[in-house]
Amino acid sequence: MSTEEINGFLIDKFNQHGLKEGAAQGICPLCSSSRQPKNQKAGCASYDWERGLGTCHNCDTSFQLHTYQRKGNSEKVYVRPPAINRPEDNPLDVVKMNKKVVQWFETRGISPQTLLDLNVTEGSEWMPQTGKNENTIQFNYYMGDQLINVKYRDGRKNFKLYKGAEKVFYNINSIVGYDTCIITEGEMDVLAMHEAGIKNVISVPNGATLNSNNLDYLDNCIDYLEDKTKIILAVDTDEAGQALKQEFIRRLGAEVCYLVDFDDCKDANEYLLNHGADKLREVVTSCKQVPLEGVSTLYDIEDELKDFVNNGFKPGFQVGLPNFDKIFSTYTGQFITVTGIPSSGKSDFVDQMVVGYNNNYGWKTAFASPENQPTYLHAHKLMRKTWQDMPLPADIGGNKWNSVADHVNDNYFFIDMDRYTLESVLRKGAELVKRKGIKCLVIDPFNKVRDVDCKTEDVNRYTMEYLTKIEIFAKKYDVLVFIVAHPTKMYKGQDGKIEEPTMYNIKGGGEWYDASYHGLLVHRDYENKTVKAKVLKVKFQNLGENGAEAHFTWEPRSGSFMPMMADVAETESMPWE
Repeated sequence: MSTEEINGFLIDKFNQHGLKEGAAQGICPLCSSSRQPKNQKAGCASYDWERGLGTCHNCDTSFQLHTYQRKGNSEKVYVRPPAINRPEDNPLDVVKMNKKVVQWFETRGISPQTLLDLNVTEGSEWMPQTGKNENTIQFNYYMGDQLINVKYRDGRKNFKLYKGAEKVFYNINSIVGYDTCIITEGEMDVLAMHEAGIKNVISVPNGATLNSNNLDYLDNCIDYLEDKTKIILAVDTDEAGQALKQEFIRRLGAEVCYLVDFDDCKDANEYLLNHGADKLREVVTSCKQVPLEGVSTLYDIEDELKDFVNNGFKPGFQVGLPNFDKIFSTYTGQFITVTGIPSSGKSDFVDQMVVGYNNNYGWKTAFASPENQPTYLHAHKLMRKTWQDMPLPADIGGNKWNSVADHVNDNYFFIDMDRYTLESVLRKGAELVKRKGIKCLVIDPFNKVRDVDCKTEDVNRYTMEYLTKIEIFAKKYDVLVFIVAHPTKMYKGQDGKIEEPTMYNIKGGGEWYDASYHGLLVHRDYENKTVKAKVLKVKFQNLGENGAEAHFTWEPRSGSFMPMMADVAETESMPWE
């Protein structure tokens, strides 16, 4: 039995409580031992062995019949906090809390039983915010029977997680066996939901920020959410909470996501205090599905409409090159066509852009780059741009090497295939959105990533179908896609130099110009050892200036593009690839 699966989860330990195997009813491991002797053997619980869940009709709680392990192992090595010492006579009991702490929780609507159920403890912990040991509330993060992480909170509302521990959802065990789960923004909201009788609820470990792209805890727990047909997002109503909501919808899929409206309250705990447990259950039960994709009414977009009326166009995202940022910016959910003659630095400039987006916004990128091989050399380029220098043999294994290597490993992903097709790349891109949260996808070059499903012989129709699929992907997953496209025709001017190509020089050129949101030219001046990026097209004029140029030199050690100044000195020759 130990090798079987339930709902996609490997069973680590079958029948962890030693209950009567196969029985439909029996004792409850949570409450039977605390009842009067004559009632201890009473069958107060129901067992569902197929789902691996038990439900007690006396204490009104659910429990796992088995312990589980996730499929696959993380490549990272995490530190584990020390296990909680529980009394041998009652291993489910926790360390007794200070009366004042218990009373504080009660002011938040949380009972001692809920603290016991959700593994909340109290203890002394060194807090970096105060520089000394403080008495802390401790939210213990379990997976199965393993303590994975601990969240500490002192009386001044300072927080920290256990250093070096894996980030996971709080109370993740509670959703195993359920096809529905609720995601909240804090541990207190989980306690509030539990207080209201809602058991299958989890919380993010570190709240929400306006930049909620790096959801490493979601990456680590994605297996727990794969089988869910309904995921209820009960996050805070502030701006950061709404940004987190949108990222969850993007990563998990709008088709399974439902939204809770806390109305006049910030979160679940405040709602519990203001309206009571019954109303909290009611507001969760009345959650509404994310609006139907592809169909909008005015009220569906009213918030965006009001924001536009009040503030105008939102500023576009920038790469962090001052001269380039003046002439070009972009939104996500769009695609950029990048062209230029061979060996002009197109791929390298795209690398510069995605590194800039990563530095500025934390965006992760996936590359489908059949020509940018071998992969370790491409990784080396990204490492140099991140490092801002050329790593040397003596640097290997040092602190900076490890830090930069970890960063590149966690933020850039290389799609390696024997045969690249547009369909397989987009499928892998969708998977990387869900599992890693990528915000950029690079296809370099487009002619090596063929649309094999398109059977037309007409170049223009093929191009339009290709770009339409790119656009659908970009919009659905809110990803910025780069398409590197070589020109098919190149002409020399009267001076003997190859003329700058336009988007019309790409095979199927008219379609490229019409369909692309943006077009960029990367062109190398061999004589002056400089390179320019020229805006060929911006779909929205607030994002850039058609025909504008930004000029750069190339720093050979870091592989970075350096904005040109009037008195820029000559640099070494540029080893374009």
